[in-house]
Amino acid sequence: MSDFTVRRKDAGDISVLNIEGYLDAHTAPAFEDSIKQLVEENRNRIVVNFDKLSYISSAGLGVFMGFIEDIRAKNGDIKMSNMSEKVYKIFDLLGFPNLYEIVSDETEAIKKFKETK
Repeated sequence: MSDFTVRRKDAGDISVLNIEGYLDAHTAPAFEDSIKQLVEENRNRIVVNFDKLSYISSAGLGVFMGFIEDIRAKNGDIKMSNMSEKVYKIFDLLGFPNLYEIVSDETEAIKKFKETK
Protein backbone atom coordinates (compact mmCIF):
# COMPACT_ATOMS: atom_id res chain seq x y z
CA MET A 1 0.00 0.00 0.00
CA SER A 2 1.22 3.49 -0.85
CA ASP A 3 2.10 5.97 1.84
CA PHE A 4 -0.35 8.84 2.10
CA THR A 5 -1.11 11.27 4.90
CA VAL A 6 -3.52 14.16 5.38
CA ARG A 7 -2.82 16.82 7.97
CA ARG A 8 -5.51 19.35 8.78
CA LYS A 9 -5.13 22.81 10.24
CA ASP A 10 -7.82 25.40 10.66
CA ALA A 11 -7.21 29.11 10.18
CA GLY A 12 -10.41 30.81 11.28
CA ASP A 13 -13.18 29.61 8.99
CA ILE A 14 -10.68 28.23 6.44
CA SER A 15 -9.42 24.66 6.68
CA VAL A 16 -6.14 23.60 5.11
CA LEU A 17 -5.48 19.99 4.18
CA ASN A 18 -1.82 19.21 3.60
CA ILE A 19 -1.58 16.03 1.56
CA GLU A 20 1.58 13.97 1.28
CA GLY A 21 2.66 10.91 -0.65
CA TYR A 22 0.66 9.03 -3.27
CA LEU A 23 -3.05 9.75 -3.79
CA ASP A 24 -4.39 6.76 -5.72
CA ALA A 25 -7.20 4.21 -5.60
CA HIS A 26 -5.84 2.72 -2.38
CA THR A 27 -5.44 6.01 -0.53
CA ALA A 28 -8.30 8.08 -1.99
CA PRO A 29 -10.77 6.89 0.71
CA ALA A 30 -8.62 8.49 3.43
CA PHE A 31 -8.62 11.81 1.56
CA GLU A 32 -12.35 11.49 0.88
CA ASP A 33 -12.97 10.95 4.61
CA SER A 34 -11.03 14.13 5.41
CA ILE A 35 -13.09 16.26 3.05
CA LYS A 36 -16.32 14.57 4.14
CA GLN A 37 -15.54 15.43 7.76
CA LEU A 38 -15.01 19.10 6.84
CA VAL A 39 -18.33 19.20 4.96
CA GLU A 40 -20.11 17.58 7.92
CA GLU A 41 -18.60 20.25 10.20
CA ASN A 42 -19.86 22.95 7.79
CA ARG A 43 -16.27 23.96 6.98
CA ASN A 44 -16.70 24.75 3.31
CA ARG A 45 -13.71 27.01 2.68
CA ILE A 46 -10.97 24.50 1.97
CA VAL A 47 -7.38 24.85 0.80
CA VAL A 48 -5.60 21.70 -0.34
CA ASN A 49 -1.83 22.09 -0.16
CA PHE A 50 -0.08 19.71 -2.58
CA ASP A 51 3.45 20.61 -1.51
CA LYS A 52 4.40 17.06 -0.52
CA LEU A 53 2.16 15.14 -2.92
CA SER A 54 4.24 12.97 -5.23
CA TYR A 55 1.52 11.39 -7.36
CA ILE A 56 -2.22 11.61 -8.02
CA SER A 57 -4.35 9.15 -9.98
CA SER A 58 -7.81 9.50 -11.46
CA ALA A 59 -9.24 8.13 -8.19
CA GLY A 60 -7.64 11.04 -6.33
CA LEU A 61 -8.96 13.52 -8.86
CA GLY A 62 -12.42 12.03 -8.47
CA VAL A 63 -12.50 12.95 -4.79
CA PHE A 64 -12.44 16.64 -5.71
CA MET A 65 -15.26 16.23 -8.20
CA GLY A 66 -17.33 14.26 -5.70
CA PHE A 67 -17.63 17.13 -3.23
CA ILE A 68 -17.34 20.39 -5.14
CA GLU A 69 -21.05 20.83 -5.95
CA ASP A 70 -22.10 20.39 -2.32
CA ILE A 71 -19.35 22.71 -1.10
CA ARG A 72 -20.19 25.45 -3.62
CA ALA A 73 -23.92 25.10 -2.87
CA LYS A 74 -23.00 26.14 0.69
CA ASN A 75 -21.07 29.20 -0.60
CA GLY A 76 -17.74 27.45 -0.12
CA ASP A 77 -14.95 26.37 -2.44
CA ILE A 78 -11.81 24.29 -2.72
CA LYS A 79 -8.64 26.14 -3.64
CA MET A 80 -5.44 24.28 -4.48
CA SER A 81 -1.87 25.34 -3.80
CA ASN A 82 1.77 24.32 -3.96
CA MET A 83 1.47 21.85 -6.85
CA SER A 84 4.60 20.42 -8.39
CA GLU A 85 4.85 20.82 -12.14
CA LYS A 86 4.24 17.08 -12.57
CA VAL A 87 1.02 17.12 -10.54
CA TYR A 88 -0.15 20.38 -12.14
CA LYS A 89 0.22 18.86 -15.62
CA ILE A 90 -2.26 16.12 -14.69
CA PHE A 91 -4.79 18.68 -13.43
CA ASP A 92 -4.22 20.87 -16.47
CA LEU A 93 -4.64 17.99 -18.91
CA LEU A 94 -8.07 17.28 -17.46
CA GLY A 95 -9.22 20.91 -17.42
CA PHE A 96 -9.16 21.41 -13.64
CA PRO A 97 -7.73 24.97 -13.87
CA ASN A 98 -11.07 25.94 -15.47
CA LEU A 99 -12.99 24.50 -12.51
CA TYR A 100 -10.75 25.27 -9.53
CA GLU A 101 -8.52 28.10 -8.47
CA ILE A 102 -4.94 26.83 -8.40
CA VAL A 103 -2.42 29.20 -6.84
CA SER A 104 1.28 29.07 -6.13
CA ASP A 105 1.20 28.85 -2.33
CA GLU A 106 -1.04 28.29 0.67
CA THR A 107 -0.82 31.89 1.89
CA GLU A 108 -2.14 33.13 -1.44
CA ALA A 109 -5.02 30.62 -1.35
CA ILE A 110 -6.04 31.75 2.15
CA LYS A 111 -5.82 35.38 1.04
CA LYS A 112 -8.15 34.64 -1.90
CA PHE A 113 -10.77 33.33 0.53
CA LYS A 114 -10.43 36.40 2.74
CA GLU A 115 -10.92 38.66 -0.28
CA THR A 116 -14.27 37.00 -1.04
CA LYS A 117 -15.70 37.19 2.48
